[in-house]
Amino acid sequence: MTVETEQSTVETTTTGVSLSEGAASKVASLLAQEGRDDLALRIAVQPGGCSGLRYQLFFDERSLDGDQIFEFGGVNVVVDRMSLPYLGGATIDFVDTIEKQGFTIDNPAATGSCACGDSFH
Repeated sequence: MTVETEQSTVETTTTGVSLSEGAASKVASLLAQEGRDDLALRIAVQPGGCSGLRYQLFFDERSLDGDQIFEFGGVNVVVDRMSLPYLGGATIDFVDTIEKQGFTIDNPAATGSCACGDSFH
């Protein structure tokens, strides 16, 4: 399903993650700065944070057994098999406003989060 918003078009899925056009553009820009074409954006869920689980986003060159790869605008997004159930239907966006700059994750699977927005349960 495709959702049109004022800012961008986002492909949505309930079995994986989605990357907005703005987020894909920012990731592509960061990868260009790195000068490497062998990296993918890895999104993982790890224990920690004040709500029990925390997101991790980082560039990774590894390929792990059970990884799911999603492609958005030439950017590969990789999710390991243990994190995938926690990220079903999640949308990653990039926000650049006077109040905040950075990646955000809208995750319908999260039943609650902390005030900092970095962890969820």
